[in-house]
Amino acid sequence: MKNVLILMGSESDRERMEKALPILQAASVETEVHVSSAHREPDRTADFAKQAESRGFGVIICGAGLSAALPGVVAAHTALPVIGVPLSAALGGLDALLSTVQMPPGVPVACVGIDNATNAAHLALRILRLAGD
Repeated sequence: MKNVLILMGSESDRERMEKALPILQAASVETEVHVSSAHREPDRTADFAKQAESRGFGVIICGAGLSAALPGVVAAHTALPVIGVPLSAALGGLDALLSTVQMPPGVPVACVGIDNATNAAHLALRILRLAGD
C-alpha cells in the first residue's frame, strides 16, 4: 500500500492532525508529517506536492485553519488525491470549512468535518484500497 503524506500549515495544528496517525498505523500505512505553510513557505509547499507521488505517496491529507489555503495549493501542484481537514482557528472553523470546499474547477479537494483528521485517515485508506495500493 502506498504511503500518506500529512501536511499542516502551522505547528499549532499538530495535535489535531496527528489524530490520523493511529488509524493509518493500524492499517500498516507509512506516513510522514510535515508543517509547511501555503503562505509563509509557498515554494516548500509546492515542492512537497510536486514530489509526493515520486516519493511513494498515494494520498495527501492537509490541515489548515483561517483561510485554509493549504489543501487547494497542494491540489494545484499534484495529481494525487488531496483531503482537506478544516481546522478551527476562527469562526469555529466555518471559515476554513468554506475555504476547503470551495475549490475552483479542476482543483479538487475532498473535505472532511472541522478538526476531523480521523475521518481524513479513514477516507485516505478507502482511496488507497480502491486504487489497489
